[in-house]
Amino acid sequence: MKVVIVGGGSVGRFIAEQLASSGHSVTVLELEPATVRRRQQHDSGSSIEWREGDGCDLRVLSRIGLAECDVVAAVTGDDEDNLVVSLLAKQEFGVPRVVARVNNPNNEWMFNDMWGVDLSVSTPHLITGLVQEAVDVGSLVRLLSFDRGKAKLVEVTLAATSPAADRAIATLDLPRETTVVAVLRQDRVVVPHGDTVLRAADEVIVLITGDAEPKVRSVL
Repeated sequence: MKVVIVGGGSVGRFIAEQLASSGHSVTVLELEPATVRRRQQHDSGSSIEWREGDGCDLRVLSRIGLAECDVVAAVTGDDEDNLVVSLLAKQEFGVPRVVARVNNPNNEWMFNDMWGVDLSVSTPHLITGLVQEAVDVGSLVRLLSFDRGKAKLVEVTLAATSPAADRAIATLDLPRETTVVAVLRQDRVVVPHGDTVLRAADEVIVLITGDAEPKVRSVL
């Protein structure tokens, strides 16, 4: 997979390193020349390509081959820049998947398909969800939203009293609009099937569409 990351700060660097270690082709576009030079020296032996330029400049995006990439991640520290990058990536280059970082939660409402954003990630909201997960076993925690909130990825840590504990997924009265995509059990990931039996303390990751969230909450 070919990925272009716009924004070479700590977030962009971390994402680039993780993707490169998984074998993906990664290009990082950064505005600051000094940062680019430093990272080019540091990553000279890796598959990460560092390029200098403004991600809001159409010519720069064309030069780094945005039209051929599979995913663009706009992760600068400026929400306006991330929105512009997302819009250009989607409308001018037809990038299949565009991910954008939300720095100010008050701006999150703008990060939608009107601006070319397929997936927005708000760090404060993710942290809130993780804190809630840590203190609230049995609660439903929203991890990510897709398609302007029409689809959500949620996590439920099963309490010992959960009606889903010790039952196979296929026997649960989950709405058709939901899919159990993963089960985190202790230190391993369980790929769920219909006969997968859920246990107390399992972290169940569910993709929800429509208005099925209340039903999922009651079932799990």
